[in-house]
Amino acid sequence: MRGQRNRPPRPDVRELAAIFAGGMLGALARVGLAQGFPHATGAWPWPTFSVNVAGALLLGWAVTRLPPGSYRRPFVGIGVCGALTTFSTLQLELLHMLDDGRWALALAYAAASLAGGLTAVRAGIALAREERRAP
Repeated sequence: MRGQRNRPPRPDVRELAAIFAGGMLGALARVGLAQGFPHATGAWPWPTFSVNVAGALLLGWAVTRLPPGSYRRPFVGIGVCGALTTFSTLQLELLHMLDDGRWALALAYAAASLAGGLTAVRAGIALAREERRAP
């Protein structure tokens, strides 16, 4: 018993595979959207904003609706949402806006991203709860 105490838990290979598969789908979706809808410098970064808000909605729904013991939750919540959403790109876009002196746009983008993300999570939770109540 002594040696087992310091051992890390064994990873669940099926859970890791679910996360990997979801991550592939989320990353492909984000790249496809970014290439299909590029934004011009100085404009509102709609692709990043859209995937972050959509990912927040999906995450709110998944965490509320999908059972904790299933592999669907890590597939959607960690894999798809983790790869689809992009906080690092949001930060980089904000820094470019600030470097270009577009303070008002940067402030609006940051505020809208936070408000939109929080609102989307709440909407995802509400949607999942409504689905549970429906016959």
